[in-house]
Amino acid sequence: MTVTLLKTDCGRCRLLAMTLIILFFLVFSSMAASGKDKGQFEQLKKRLIADGFAKDRINRLYVHPDVFFETRGVTQYFMHNESRLNYDQFASRKFIKKARKYMAEHKDAFARSEKKYGVDKEVITAIILVETKLGTYLGSKSIINSLSTMAALSGSGPREYLWNQIPGDRRITRKEFDKKANQKANWAYRELKAFLTYSEREKIEAADVIGSYAGAVGIAQFMPTNILALAKDGNEDGRVDLFNHADAISSIASYLKHYGWKPGINKKKAYKVIYHYNHSKYYVKTILKISDLLKG
Repeated sequence: MTVTLLKTDCGRCRLLAMTLIILFFLVFSSMAASGKDKGQFEQLKKRLIADGFAKDRINRLYVHPDVFFETRGVTQYFMHNESRLNYDQFASRKFIKKARKYMAEHKDAFARSEKKYGVDKEVITAIILVETKLGTYLGSKSIINSLSTMAALSGSGPREYLWNQIPGDRRITRKEFDKKANQKANWAYRELKAFLTYSEREKIEAADVIGSYAGAVGIAQFMPTNILALAKDGNEDGRVDLFNHADAISSIASYLKHYGWKPGINKKKAYKVIYHYNHSKYYVKTILKISDLLKG
């Protein structure tokens, strides 16, 4: 049928035929790539099932159309990156004004949190501002895809597949890649198990949750192991939902208290506590600076 259309003098027919051919190859290529990507999870699936996760759940999850080997985000860990973070922007007058408005809008949640955990609302607000612009930017990557892809790197097949996806001029050395892949695979597998446990506990569809390409979730940008250990139900609805502001506020307070925050804490000790949230001196200094501005 296609050959007949191509031989005809009808311009529209020829155009239609070429369009159909292009669409066919695009769809076929997409399906082939998707199938190949999903195949990278075979060993990971067996490992999860061996560790106690229900076989039906794991098999069902990894055939979900939105679950696939996330090369685009994960390769960022293995490339030379010239970008620099700009936390200073959040200390601008514009963002401080928005942060004060945020504190007013959620004053009840902050009051409950401060009473229970003793953590200054200004510090919590500063963290939410820097992490997710007060909950307005939560990331765009599938958590299950990011964590599963990194966890799968314990296998030689997925690791080689990812290596071949990295542009040659952006690659770190193979030795550095293998070392980092080992580290990321072990870390990500723990986080993946925590995420699957959390999503099952809260009856959340794991394939629907988005966040950072590192696997951080929600307004507070908690990693799944921290969700299980320290996240709290701030609005007392019986669930821990890191996409809910009250829960995020209480969870950050719980986290900081766990690492030593006390009412009236001095700057030196506050610095050490906040450093646990993000191991960056620049980050901690920015949080303390924003906190002071919000108190002023």
